[in-house]
Amino acid sequence: MWSLSAALSLLLLLQAPPCRLQSLSPVKLRLVGPGSRPEEGRLEVLYQGQWGTVCDDDFALREATVACRQLGFETALTWAHSAKYGQGEGPIWLDNVRCMGTESSLDQCTSNGWGVSDCSHSEDIGVVCHPQRQRGYLSERVSNALGPQGRRLEEVRLKPILASAKRHSLVTEGAVEVKYEGHWRQVCDQDWTRNNSKVVCGMLGFPSEAPVDSLYYRKVWNLKMKDPKSRLKSLTQKNSFWIHRVNCLGTEPHMANCQVQVAPAQGKLRPACPGGMHAVVSCVAGPRFHPAKAKPGHKESQAEELKVRLRSGAQVGEGRVEVLMNHQWGTVCDHGWNLVSASIVCRQLGFGSAREALFGAQLGQGLGPIHLSEVRCRGYERTLSDCPSLEGSQNGCQHENDAAVRCNVPDMGFQNQVRLAGGRGPEEGVVEVQVEVNGVRRWGAVCSDHWGLTEAMVACRQLGLGFANHAIKDTWYWQGTPGATDVVMSGVHCSGPELALQQCQRHGPVHCPHGSGRFAAGVSCTDSAPDLVMNAQLVQETAYLEDRPLSQLYCAHEENCLSQSADSMDWPYGHRRLLRFSSQIYNLGRADFRPKTGRHSWIWHQCHRHYHSIEVFTHYDLLTLNGSKVAEGHKASFCLEDTNCPTGLQKRYACANFGEQGVTVGCWDTYRHDIDCQWVDITDVGPGNYIFQVVVNPQYEVAESDFSNNMMRCRCKYDGHRVWLHNCHTGDSYRANAELSLEQEQRLRNNLI
Repeated sequence: MWSLSAALSLLLLLQAPPCRLQSLSPVKLRLVGPGSRPEEGRLEVLYQGQWGTVCDDDFALREATVACRQLGFETALTWAHSAKYGQGEGPIWLDNVRCMGTESSLDQCTSNGWGVSDCSHSEDIGVVCHPQRQRGYLSERVSNALGPQGRRLEEVRLKPILASAKRHSLVTEGAVEVKYEGHWRQVCDQDWTRNNSKVVCGMLGFPSEAPVDSLYYRKVWNLKMKDPKSRLKSLTQKNSFWIHRVNCLGTEPHMANCQVQVAPAQGKLRPACPGGMHAVVSCVAGPRFHPAKAKPGHKESQAEELKVRLRSGAQVGEGRVEVLMNHQWGTVCDHGWNLVSASIVCRQLGFGSAREALFGAQLGQGLGPIHLSEVRCRGYERTLSDCPSLEGSQNGCQHENDAAVRCNVPDMGFQNQVRLAGGRGPEEGVVEVQVEVNGVRRWGAVCSDHWGLTEAMVACRQLGLGFANHAIKDTWYWQGTPGATDVVMSGVHCSGPELALQQCQRHGPVHCPHGSGRFAAGVSCTDSAPDLVMNAQLVQETAYLEDRPLSQLYCAHEENCLSQSADSMDWPYGHRRLLRFSSQIYNLGRADFRPKTGRHSWIWHQCHRHYHSIEVFTHYDLLTLNGSKVAEGHKASFCLEDTNCPTGLQKRYACANFGEQGVTVGCWDTYRHDIDCQWVDITDVGPGNYIFQVVVNPQYEVAESDFSNNMMRCRCKYDGHRVWLHNCHTGDSYRANAELSLEQEQRLRNNLI
């Protein structure tokens, strides 16, 4: 028989309200399970540093919705009881969870309390979320990945063993070391697989792994173990020296996503790596990171193979993902986008696995078609086109859903060979580089002769500071580092994609008559930049010829918008033949496009009754098929303003009343075909086939995140009476029937014969 006190205790327990969990910050959740997608799996909770499961008692759609929203998804589709996604391990942290549905975190719901459960792991709950991410949820990062018992596997590295590997700045082969709880440990080679190597190489920025001569490394290991002076033997007998076992599928973006066993199951009673040695990995660097020269024809085959690219990223290996389909570049919708699919893109481009998968056009919106949505890579595909997906138009994707990625890239050590000095903040100053002078490495300044925005972009990228805002030639107001004021690099000329200033062309012996001392090269860097692109289709649709009387061209002539032969005409009699068109210039970047100069230096143009804020904003040219110029539009001065903005975006810039000038992110500046100087004067041009070319921001006066889309070209046919423009496209687009070779394109870009 129960005592009276026991009965009272039971009665009080039955009447007690369910426990509402109290914590200072929302608990961490994750979805795991064999073969599960990122939006579905067994629901696990991190509490007191340990991952545990949730029992399916009382769990329903409201509880699943709270969990999905906490995980960054918009809502839940359903839930799955009875360990559909496999039985978990460790504690069952929560049981009888009941939510109202409005909570922001699962620990705000009621339950039995932490660890109070009468369930077994056969009742572990699973959740299926809607793949659509919340608007505020911008990325999925591997830095959130936790290893065993919720402790962080922070990073990996390769420790070179061979003398030849130690000589190279880029380490591609060596013993694997894992940073675990702040300490570096070596990994036991027992049961080590190529899949493990692939994950390690991906984390280090390499697209693939290579076989290792394990017999040779075993000989080296045995020699070290026999050496009485080596500390290795005593270290290997400590379990704190080892990661006991790693088991990866090869599809994981980070080792923390693999099964990792730090110590044997019996703890310290058994050695962690009996009779084994450290695991050795050999990685294959991508084309951008090894100095081996490409074989003849390699560039063409590589360009043919790469049907994916990154745009508008501030650093190497990051950007908006664009794919080539139907001879046209387009974007990827972020519905279903995750680290696994992002890693396929990274490896395809010669980088490692993805460090971050970004949503919501975080690295700028694209223009044109949205080719793919719901991309479902498994992790073993060779290219993104091998992954199952839907057409982007099938589920209402907009360019505000454009997906992006940040890839792991190899550490080349370049960031340690450049620095800024004397600036008001860490993002500006005199550029100081480390170079080898007479066999000795020393720091010094860069000559500012020929220093421009392209070189400044490379410097900011090398520093890890994003884009260059300004290339500065007179730095007399900034003090360089004492002892590093001598010029050690001159004649620097970068083409753009270089990873470091040391990779750019430069003088052999330093020669700097004007750009040293107080005129050393400097930069100011920024993490975001504008990106202008011309609407090629509008140019093609609006082009026409007009014979305009000279009597209506006085103002245009005054602004130098006609060809030189107009000077010798009998004004006001006669006419000029003009190729007219409309241009629409979008700002697709992440910062407003602003004039380089302030209002104090803007020029008032009496003819057109407004201030021009930028002297050379576009070039309009008519070229022969081999690239020689036969006519040009002399429209040099511009006023910049927001002609139109998409719904919900406010215009910020207007030319009227001495207003601020610029182009807002997402807006466009339109120059109609019927305004002065919006033409090319072709009075002196004979009939024939030509190339019509427009270049925006031709002198790189204002920094942009991507200069490859600043040029637009059309094929032009002129019969002496009429004109046809066709095949209009921007310089970064692609057409299967493009007639021009790469060499010809470069010639056209430079307007050379």
